[in-house]
Amino acid sequence: MLFVGAVVIGGVLLLVLSETHTTTTFHPYTSYIVIIKHDGETQTVPTKEPTVGALLQKLNIPVSSRDRVEPSLSTPIVEDNFRVNIYRAVPVTITDGTTTTTTYSAAATPRAIVADAGVPLYPEDYVSVAPATNLVTEQSVGETVVINRATPVTLNDYGVELPLRTHATTVGELLGSNNIKLAASDTVIPALNTPITSGLEVFVNRKGTQIQTHTQAIPIPVQTVTDSSLSFGTTAVRQQGSAGTEVQTYQVNTVNGKAVNSTLLQTVVTVQPVPEIIAQGQAVSIPSNTQAVMAEAGISASDFGYVNYIVSHESGWCPTKVQGEIGECPGYAPSDQSVLSDAGVGYGLVQSTPGIKMASAGSDWETNPVTQLEWATGYADGRYGSWEAAYNHWQAYHNW
Repeated sequence: MLFVGAVVIGGVLLLVLSETHTTTTFHPYTSYIVIIKHDGETQTVPTKEPTVGALLQKLNIPVSSRDRVEPSLSTPIVEDNFRVNIYRAVPVTITDGTTTTTTYSAAATPRAIVADAGVPLYPEDYVSVAPATNLVTEQSVGETVVINRATPVTLNDYGVELPLRTHATTVGELLGSNNIKLAASDTVIPALNTPITSGLEVFVNRKGTQIQTHTQAIPIPVQTVTDSSLSFGTTAVRQQGSAGTEVQTYQVNTVNGKAVNSTLLQTVVTVQPVPEIIAQGQAVSIPSNTQAVMAEAGISASDFGYVNYIVSHESGWCPTKVQGEIGECPGYAPSDQSVLSDAGVGYGLVQSTPGIKMASAGSDWETNPVTQLEWATGYADGRYGSWEAAYNHWQAYHNW
């Protein structure tokens, strides 16, 4: 016989489970522990606040527009031992040729600092920091950011004008850096050894050639770095990225004056893409009673982080939660049983839709978190192949 007992101790619902399972005491969360690092101290607090911003406001922890909060202020707090880091803005000098700008910033990369200061920046411009630092993994930068501007030129490629910005020093380097390969019949004006100057026009011609061009976007490249100071599954954008642009030039081949096919001559990147840098949290700190429930459901310890993330975001570890329900976790299953068979309503730890699908895992599916997780493992394996794959899907689409 299965025994499912609901006991309220100190305002916290305890579910005591037994059947073929060992006896486990499990309490759905009524509040979450949040660990906040700021101003040289670590503050650990319980909270029922819905977001990082709401919690900081309640704790009277000031955050200026120049400070950096990871994860962002709008991030929901839906799991225990949740980590928040606040990086305070510090004085930074931006050197742009003969122009110097002094600002305050907590941005994570030199390019992000320049953007934060409102200084116009082209994707082709180089940005460095003195003293040198790792632009991806460092969480703060040095005292001076230096901008090395690219030179604007115009490349007339077989009659097609392409505005570019370059760090090449000669016309030959310009063509080489853009992977332009010259045929024997091609002409280049000015000469290949001509120094690059601002506004220079470079012409590449092929006599008697009919040309077509195609312009397309280059997707934003994404660089992901791991951060053990952020909770598993949380992310923080440390540098905004932007898409690039490339122009493909084709030679049109004709027969009796009619186009029959085309040959790709050149692909020139006219706007360089800027990578988006995203920090991905790696810290896993799951309460022992929650780990015990996952273990009893047969979930491997290596999957605890994935399961905890999905369950925390789906129900906040409430086995009796109906989709859209807010407030404390109910102590019992819904009295209206039709809710559990409604194909449009999620229920339980993982918000099975409808909830009655979990009956295949055991008769106690309405309230037993172990039974619900056993069903969820079958669902994760069957639909995605693993809990890790299910987590990756959730990260991309915010559902599973």
